[in-house]
Amino acid sequence: MKLALAGLGKMGAQIAKKLAEDGHEVVAFDLSKGASDALAALKLKGISVVTTKQAVLDAFNGEQFVLWLMIPSDFVGDEIDDWIKVLPKGCTIIDGGNSDFRLTQKRAEQIEAAGLHMVDSGTSGGVWGYNNGFSLMVGGNQDAFTAVEPIFQTLAQPNGAYHYFGQAGSGHYVKMVHNAVEYGMMQSLAEGYRMLKEGPIKDIDLPAAGEVWQHGSVVVSWLNELSRDALKENPELTGIDGYVAESGEARWALETANELNIPLPAIQAAFDVRLASQKGETNFATKMLAAMRNKFGGHTINK
Repeated sequence: MKLALAGLGKMGAQIAKKLAEDGHEVVAFDLSKGASDALAALKLKGISVVTTKQAVLDAFNGEQFVLWLMIPSDFVGDEIDDWIKVLPKGCTIIDGGNSDFRLTQKRAEQIEAAGLHMVDSGTSGGVWGYNNGFSLMVGGNQDAFTAVEPIFQTLAQPNGAYHYFGQAGSGHYVKMVHNAVEYGMMQSLAEGYRMLKEGPIKDIDLPAAGEVWQHGSVVVSWLNELSRDALKENPELTGIDGYVAESGEARWALETANELNIPLPAIQAAFDVRLASQKGETNFATKMLAAMRNKFGGHTINK
């Protein structure tokens, strides 16, 4: 398929590469500071790279194409405002980032009114998605999804998955809940490793505990595997300050749950720990959280 990918961060560059290698015609576009290295690396792979919106349009000679936005949620609205003014009618915009599903619903109406189509894709897999396949939670215009489904088929290879969940915003909603669950799971693991580290029985081998847990136990998981690996590499988590960022999605999930009167005590507690860490309330568990985030998403290890 003909596709332009805007946003060449840790996941965007992998998505562009994975699609191009599977035969899709990909144009990569990014104006952010630090994107030059990603653009150069993709160019070496034979992928077309450009630095202006007009160059994106010129690359497709006025034909319809798919525009995949893989950018921070704070910038999605402005980018959509700009792109709908210049995209050929009938093009499809895929928002593959972590957008608030409530805003996605409004943006879908705006995009459809402009003669374009929108698909929202919650995208998980972190820096491992290129090799393992991405997990893709999709919503939006059903006809548009059917037309662009080959993109999701490629990105899910070899061991990922995708599913179309329905109306606009549903993909981002499922991803929002996924990330909220992730907060709770990460917090539980981090607290468990802190108990092993600081409990009454001294000098427990933490990587060994994690290794045993990965074989036949009920807490076997990719997050625990990454925790084990982080502890093997850095048993004391030296050099990690314990500041843990929050991407917004757990916050949105808690807001939505509050509106629906659905208690989320575990997720709320995990969210509160992250906020406290940003005020300096850190410990071995918050260091563990930071290490996990770095392992699966390449996130900065410190503030």
